[in-house]
Amino acid sequence: MSWLAAVVPWAIGGLALSMLLATWRLLRGPGLPDRILALDTLYVNSMALLILVGIRFDTNLYFEAALVIAMLGFVGTIALSKYLLRGDIVE
Repeated sequence: MSWLAAVVPWAIGGLALSMLLATWRLLRGPGLPDRILALDTLYVNSMALLILVGIRFDTNLYFEAALVIAMLGFVGTIALSKYLLRGDIVE
């Protein structure tokens, strides 16, 4: 058994715990900026989780899904931040 096969399940478990804690912050956040940051953390963690699952099952499909999540997450974070600062997304 290689060291990668032994480490990936532990990393997946750590990321799952991190996603659980970020979801808790998203639901219980004291303010809107905290919730936006928790949502940003969730999409980064889900992207990392997909990459680890792609390594585990040795397929490229999960890497492409992680790329799509990265692009949509970035645009979503920018849109929510602009709405928080200005009250309007499009100028």
